[in-house]
Amino acid sequence: MTTAPARRAADALDARLLLELVKDPRATIAGLAHRLSVARNTAHARVNRLEAQALHPIDHRIDPAALGYPLRAYILANLKQRRLDEVGEALAQVPEVLEVLGVAGPGDTLIQVVAQDADDLYRIAGRILAIPGVKRTRTFLVMRHMVPYRATPLLTRLRDAADRRRDPAR
Repeated sequence: MTTAPARRAADALDARLLLELVKDPRATIAGLAHRLSVARNTAHARVNRLEAQALHPIDHRIDPAALGYPLRAYILANLKQRRLDEVGEALAQVPEVLEVLGVAGPGDTLIQVVAQDADDLYRIAGRILAIPGVKRTRTFLVMRHMVPYRATPLLTRLRDAADRRRDPAR
């Protein structure tokens, strides 16, 4: 088993860089450096580190519905503990599986899937249940996306806290 590299917590400059990238994902390093009044090399080094530690791959921005997969569901699976790695490898081979999380609670994994329709979801759920090591599944259909994934409020909080420490009058 491999361990993830140690991550350094983001600081106020990281938050400012990420907020700028949220506003303009195509921003250049030079543009970021200019807008944040930092050296180009500083901006470049920070963005490189953030790409390695904090930024998800671009495919996170692709809406599966635009690709013909309008149904989204989460499948909670109970697994045979000795087969966790095998199950993970098998799930990675299912194209409709977007993400698999190891969880604590009533299940062992939470599997995010997409499907073309109800029949397709039934097929996908059956394929997952047929994986050796999967004991039981429960499927939860997403009816509505109520709060989209977001990190901007956390970045704003980090930036604002640093600003208050620097200038308590704020």
